[in-house]
Amino acid sequence: MKVTVVGAGAVGASCAEYIAIKDFAAEVVLLDIKEGYAEGKAMDLMQTASLNGFDTKITGSTNDYSKTANSDIVVITSGIPRKPGMTREELIGINAGIVKTVATNLLEHSPNATVIVVSNPMDTMTYLVHKATGLPRNKIIGMGGALDSARFKYRLAEALDAPISDVDGMVIGGHSDTGMVPLIAHATRNSIKVSEFLSEEKMQWVVEETKVGGATLTKLLGTSAWYAPGAAVSGLVQAIACDQKKMFPCSTLLEGEYDLDDICIGVPVILGKNGIEKIVEIELTDAEKAKMQESAEGVKKTNGLLDV
Repeated sequence: MKVTVVGAGAVGASCAEYIAIKDFAAEVVLLDIKEGYAEGKAMDLMQTASLNGFDTKITGSTNDYSKTANSDIVVITSGIPRKPGMTREELIGINAGIVKTVATNLLEHSPNATVIVVSNPMDTMTYLVHKATGLPRNKIIGMGGALDSARFKYRLAEALDAPISDVDGMVIGGHSDTGMVPLIAHATRNSIKVSEFLSEEKMQWVVEETKVGGATLTKLLGTSAWYAPGAAVSGLVQAIACDQKKMFPCSTLLEGEYDLDDICIGVPVILGKNGIEKIVEIELTDAEKAKMQESAEGVKKTNGLLDV
């Protein structure tokens, strides 16, 4: 199992670290355009191998895509991160050109790879990879929902004063501050709906804090977060690499599911060795359907800014 991560910045290096620590991949290749940067990050990570008990080989490369050849899974984190006050949508002009070039170069050397897109605006960048490569829809996955759901569960556990292992919940919709649809009515603590424990006001607080989870961190850190995005990617990569058949909400190209078409947006999917093995259609309330439609309209508006 060979995994390539393009972009050796904080998010990319975090992806490589979490994948290596889980010790299911033979090799992780880090690639970056900055001279020596990926090589340095790879060396630093390899020096943790004996301390963290993993045998995954991590190598770095400065813009040499031949080093990524025959990758089973490729992760695209390339592009500029958000700055405080910047929306994910505002990144589109810069990041679209980068992502299109990276995807084309990767697939030239690894035509059978499954692609995981992390770059923002993530739903639109996932759609762009579809249009630029023509890969089957099961082979292109946008990471956002896995991260948003992790942030949702963090806020749920906080509100419930419960251990995170007690809590389950999911966020669908667009990976944006306004587009996320946290499914609070479906969220549970040990299979009991959280509405049994939380007031309507507190549940609404959880929803709103989840939606601005990324923006809150950007304001605190001065740039995008990296630990949770890296962990989310590693979870998706492991589910595919180890054929786990795990369910994650991911941005996927819809062809009529959820009454949506020709759009990449977050919905529950089953991940296994073939990438997206099934799109799971769940029953939504009328309010959730309305929010999903509104989210889709926002994503399509951003997609309209693409030159494809």
